[in-house]
Amino acid sequence: MTQLQTRFTTEALVIKEMNVGESDRLVTLFTRDLGIIKAFASGAKNIKSKKGAATSLLTYSSFTILDKKGTYRIYEATPIAQFFSLGSDIETLTLSQYFCELAYEFGEEGKPSPELLRLILNSLHFLTKEKRYPPLIKAITELRCAVISGYSPDLVACQSCGEFEKDIMYFNTDEGYLVCKDCKENGQGMPITLTELSAMRHIVYSEFAKLYSFEIPNENADRLSKVTQKYITVQTDYKFSALEFYDSIKE
Repeated sequence: MTQLQTRFTTEALVIKEMNVGESDRLVTLFTRDLGIIKAFASGAKNIKSKKGAATSLLTYSSFTILDKKGTYRIYEATPIAQFFSLGSDIETLTLSQYFCELAYEFGEEGKPSPELLRLILNSLHFLTKEKRYPPLIKAITELRCAVISGYSPDLVACQSCGEFEKDIMYFNTDEGYLVCKDCKENGQGMPITLTELSAMRHIVYSEFAKLYSFEIPNENADRLSKVTQKYITVQTDYKFSALEFYDSIKE
């Protein structure tokens, strides 16, 4: 008796890949319709396979997938956009892999996350295609990812006195709130300038269409990147391997 199987088509970003045997791949896809799924791509490693490029890491593709009792097999695949090239520098490549890790950590199996997918795809585009300053794209991705996933910080004013802004404010990465320098206690928060605070407020509160529509000096972006990284890692209590490598090459 043959087992029933269904066929569906969806677009997805390849966020993980693993070789299986001599010619097959097991890929983790962040799909538009089903969130995170794992699927087998038979013969994807063969030189003549049409699935090869489409199932490569950091490729956004259109997939026709066979679903056989929850086991997914890729029937056809066509690449739409590729966010990796042989000329990619190590910083860009490492951050791209880190964005895939964020997608895997915050995406859900079997449940679509359209805003998170849009964030990851846009960040990959601005990082690899438009060559925006990597630490700034990293900070935008980390903080907006936290917002989408329910870890939105309170950046309205000082938690203690209600002061909207001073030349230096402090961001508490454990609790996600601001304190001004007059209310700050020992060890309470990371210092941020008005430029960095304005950027954080834009990332958290702006419409998605305007998310990337700002620039700040590179030195501010570098400091902001450290703040958002601390926040995302504290909130998730997760060790991102690509992020650890990124820190090592930045040092």
